[in-house]
Amino acid sequence: MKQKIRLALRYFAALTLAISILAPLLWMFLMSVSSAEDLTRIPLEWLPRQWDFSRYASLLTLEAGQPGALFLHAIGNSMLVACGATLISLLLSIPAAYSFSRYPGRDVWLFGGLAIYMVPPVAFVLPLYFILEKLTLLNTHIGLILVYCSMIIPFLTWMLKNQFDALPIDIEQAARLDGLRYWQVLLRITLPLAKPALGASAMFGWLLAWDEFFYALLFTNNIDAQTLPVTIAGFTAGRATDDGLIAAVGILAAVPPLFIALWLQKTLVSGLTAGGSKG
Repeated sequence: MKQKIRLALRYFAALTLAISILAPLLWMFLMSVSSAEDLTRIPLEWLPRQWDFSRYASLLTLEAGQPGALFLHAIGNSMLVACGATLISLLLSIPAAYSFSRYPGRDVWLFGGLAIYMVPPVAFVLPLYFILEKLTLLNTHIGLILVYCSMIIPFLTWMLKNQFDALPIDIEQAARLDGLRYWQVLLRITLPLAKPALGASAMFGWLLAWDEFFYALLFTNNIDAQTLPVTIAGFTAGRATDDGLIAAVGILAAVPPLFIALWLQKTLVSGLTAGGSKG
């Protein structure tokens, strides 16, 4: 009897969690296909009287005068910046995390890096702005990528360091006895064992860059390098705001992270639950 009650409570908790996550997305979708009259009707009606998908059509077209040109360009900017920052951050975080995990005297440097990461982003605005200005990297993809790397690298280093700590050192020591150098041990032994953790870390790093708004707002000023969060905020400007259009933009902006999460689902779950030797 107790087991049935415990199982029922688990299902109830899972159902409550699913509703709390999906309900806002469902409401946002209903807003995106509702007319302005349906959205302002009193009393509120949960379902639109007439389903209107014209906002999605306008966002997925490059015709002049349509918001699609701005939206699709921002999607491309965000994808380029997020992928570039994640790739560079991952390449730099792997050796840093491995060093922090395997060699003595590492804790001071590790916590020093984390302390910098915990400083509010507004504290770095002026130094970053002057650096980007001197390098003529304001309003460029490369400038945003470098700024995002400074944000992602400490996070990925900490995450990967914990995963490397969970891997057995005995295998690496045996490889060293067989004549492998340190970098060969890392590439041939450690990284294959930590592949799920690498996928999970890359996913979280990519999401950090994809969702970032503050630095993108300050360091870009036109469509050339403007990312999606800034563009979405721009749709709210003006005297008249189309709430349905903003909802449609939000739905479409969630599609790339959703597909990446589904693609890396097994890797993501394995990486988050990794804690021992494999194989």
